[in-house]
Amino acid sequence: MDLGKFKKLVHYVCWRCSSDPTKLGAVKLNKILWIADATRYYSTGQPLTGARYVRRQHGPVPAPILPVLRELEEEGKLTVQDATFHGMVKKEYIVHEPADTSFLSEEERKLVEDIIAFVCEHHTAKSISKATHDQVWEVAADGETLPYNTVFVRPGKITDADRQWAHQQLAAQCR
Repeated sequence: MDLGKFKKLVHYVCWRCSSDPTKLGAVKLNKILWIADATRYYSTGQPLTGARYVRRQHGPVPAPILPVLRELEEEGKLTVQDATFHGMVKKEYIVHEPADTSFLSEEERKLVEDIIAFVCEHHTAKSISKATHDQVWEVAADGETLPYNTVFVRPGKITDADRQWAHQQLAAQCR
């Protein structure tokens, strides 16, 4: 994992969404980070930051998010505060200094921009959370790591023929 790149990405996403703090809360921030890493992994075989993601109630969450947000606060780059939004408490990120953009290639920046627009303009926290509740998330235990290669999992049914084949393969390996 490139913790420095992850931290810069968190700051960048908060900064890009700072013109309207109601557009970005913890759920959307976590989903932007997950989708960016997962999409890049899907297309290139390498995630954007390499952060470890775990299963949580509202979908995948980067394991280092809370320490990184604390560091950004301690550095005076942003403030995290609770705010009421549609009768619910959500996190808001008040950015105090512009984000460094040099850590992203042009291709990476475009990917992140597209994902920010997708999540913040076309989804609520609830809808993007639901969208990230895929088959892998469904079977994982709370707190369990969600490996990047699970982006290739597609739903399907296991047939009796599939089970028979698997048993034959296991039997052959045990000989």
